[in-house]
Amino acid sequence: MTGELGVGIIGCGNISAAYFTLAPLFKGLKVVACSDLNMAAAEARAAEFGVKAQTVPELLANPDVHVVVNLTIPDAHYPVSKQALEAGKHVYSEKPLVLSLEAGEDLRRLAKAKNLSVGCAPDTFLGGAHQLARRYIDQGGVGRITSGTCHVMSPGMEMWHPNPDFFFLPGGGPILDLGPYYIANLINLIGPVKRVGALTSMASETRTITSEPRNGEVIPVKTPTNIHALLEFVSGATITLSASWDVWSHRHANMELYGTEGSLFVPDPNFFGGTVEASGRNKDIQPLDGWDHPFGINNQESPHGPRANYRTAGLADMAVAILEGRDARCSLDRALHGVDVMTSILKSGETGEFITLSTTCTQPAALGELEARALLK
Repeated sequence: MTGELGVGIIGCGNISAAYFTLAPLFKGLKVVACSDLNMAAAEARAAEFGVKAQTVPELLANPDVHVVVNLTIPDAHYPVSKQALEAGKHVYSEKPLVLSLEAGEDLRRLAKAKNLSVGCAPDTFLGGAHQLARRYIDQGGVGRITSGTCHVMSPGMEMWHPNPDFFFLPGGGPILDLGPYYIANLINLIGPVKRVGALTSMASETRTITSEPRNGEVIPVKTPTNIHALLEFVSGATITLSASWDVWSHRHANMELYGTEGSLFVPDPNFFGGTVEASGRNKDIQPLDGWDHPFGINNQESPHGPRANYRTAGLADMAVAILEGRDARCSLDRALHGVDVMTSILKSGETGEFITLSTTCTQPAALGELEARALLK
């Protein structure tokens, strides 16, 4: 292995298209193979993007594959990532990394024993908007962050996803599906979490699919769909996080952070771009001056208009980190701390008690304009 990592993708569902399409934007990556339990899905993606379709054992034995991108359903993340590590491959997983802290610690032990790297999405906090917010905080723009609010709320996934079942089973739910974007960005902006408390519930024990092709089918709900959590950070900041699929409409902002000298308004952490606003003690809220960050430039059309989408930036950063022997920004330690935060929130909802976390991490290094541009071809 020299200056380029051969990438093998396991899991050829909806999200795989983003990785196949966007990986060619970045240095150090070459998708060479893909696999899926449904080989027809793998063969379709292989034909679409000019790579080799293989069974999982064939892909794991392929000497041209250096890193496995794990895009399977959340319940399969741990066994597939473990298989890849045992085969001597680096791993980059879609979120969440695993569904339990014990599984994540097992991956950490195995990766350390084999001198392999594990990384995990989300990488949206590397986007131009969130790195602008990070720079503003680092420069003291709003003083010390003392508190804040985060809201990610909607009616649910059964209205658009063709097979939404897993979203409503253990391992799914809004905190494990959408929470990673918010928690990763809070770690990026503020640092690690110390303890959490939460109230959890579900509006209904079943859901009716309204998307095609299964319109009208009723599916069970086995995990909380309405979570209101309080996060205390090591820094002393306290943040409320509301994540719900039981809300038809609302007027809450995605993320607001309040400091000793002003307030910061951060766009949706699910995306790379957006407008960052701030105020000082004068309460005059204004957009921050834009900067020429490459991961904030719109490069994709969406139903809501132009959007910046640079998925695989975290994978590209990990590839360079492996080659340079440095810490990856989407590292196992940060992903595992995120898992600890999310599973502790769910545990708190069950027990009614605050949970002190057993893991910690460092803030990822900021990704400025020059560092981001260096990742692109």
